[in-house]
Amino acid sequence: MNYDPYSAPYNAAYYPTFHAMYNPAYNNPAYNANYQNYGGPEFHSYNTRNAASQADAGLIQDITKAINGEYSAIRCYEVLAKMAPTTEEKNRIMEIIRDEQRHLQEFSQIYVRLTGQQPTPQQIEECPKEYKKGLETSMKDEQMTAHFYNEISRKAKDQQIHDTFHHASHDEQNHAVWFLYYFMRHCCGGK
Repeated sequence: MNYDPYSAPYNAAYYPTFHAMYNPAYNNPAYNANYQNYGGPEFHSYNTRNAASQADAGLIQDITKAINGEYSAIRCYEVLAKMAPTTEEKNRIMEIIRDEQRHLQEFSQIYVRLTGQQPTPQQIEECPKEYKKGLETSMKDEQMTAHFYNEISRKAKDQQIHDTFHHASHDEQNHAVWFLYYFMRHCCGGK
């Protein structure tokens, strides 16, 4: 039997001690003053569940954005790799693509676990048509993505989600450094 503390017979009417321990709003006069007309402690259980659902919806929205970002990055980096002037740069970009493919797979697995559905990745950005501009765009995108993944990791209550996005943020930071290195090499005449 799956345990759902928000449905009968597990609701506050049957187990008030559970709700007093795990629902800070239960029997809290400051909190309850705002909700006196909404049916007592059962409302607070529903309200807590609704807040959890909203948090899950926000997390799912962030994961969807991450999936689309990874999908777009893979497509654009494939184009960038074809434009790379050296084998070294092409190989490094291909390595970055493999990291992004792994992230896409991991984020997709989390999405399926949370929603029960397969994600449908979409390309959300246009790929640059010039190599140096592609390096610059990729560097900035990776930096912003590292910050975004850190935020998801920080907010995540689930340890697997926390760890997955924490590690992915480190990969994204590493990618940003490589793109910066190659950008500096091409923009400023470095060797």
